[in-house]
Amino acid sequence: MLERLDYVRLEPARVLDAGSGPPRRELRRRYPRAMTIALDFSLPMLTPRGLFRWATGERQVSICADMQTLPLADASVDLVWSNMALHWLSDPLPALREFSRVLLPNGLLMFSTLGPDSLKELRAAAGERRVHAFVDMHDLGDMLLAAGLAAPVMDMELITLEYQGSGTLLDDLRGSGQTSARADRPRGLAGRAFAERLHRALGEKPRATFEVVYGHAWRSPRQDVKTVRVFKNIS
Repeated sequence: MLERLDYVRLEPARVLDAGSGPPRRELRRRYPRAMTIALDFSLPMLTPRGLFRWATGERQVSICADMQTLPLADASVDLVWSNMALHWLSDPLPALREFSRVLLPNGLLMFSTLGPDSLKELRAAAGERRVHAFVDMHDLGDMLLAAGLAAPVMDMELITLEYQGSGTLLDDLRGSGQTSARADRPRGLAGRAFAERLHRALGEKPRATFEVVYGHAWRSPRQDVKTVRVFKNIS
């Protein structure tokens, strides 16, 4: 995603990193004059000490908030960047509408997420309800238009990893936080019998496919929008 910014003429004054996790130094290095807003639903992810920072005068601001209800004013940022965060939402459209709302005219949204072929091997072995569901690339393109964004561009790549054992694959998924957030997922303990069946189904050298979806779109130009503040009034 950072390489793709090489082909974009954009000098943002404010950048929103939506679903940031720990604030990204790469964005600050690329746009050293911009104010970078790192936003994540998980407070401990934002700073090592889990501190809530709300300082509009700093070039780096960390906010604990939901992507679907951004505490930002209309037309307040030039670039919305979201790397591997949208697939945690059951419906990305509300977040995309919020991204569109906070973008300035001619502002850019750039994101990556996972598509429906991701973890297809694990889904076949464990069952549909035990693996996270992912939105199709074409549906995401339609959502960009429905959110009021213009000139959407979508593409994808498949990355397949091979592991030395099923235990290594599952440990890797847990360690990277790639657990299922499906509302209909089984909540009880699966038991030893299920674990044995799962390891047999995955095989001695299991594979894990990730369909990485990339997208970007622009906020349509409007001459009647003027930004006088960044953050919404918070009571």
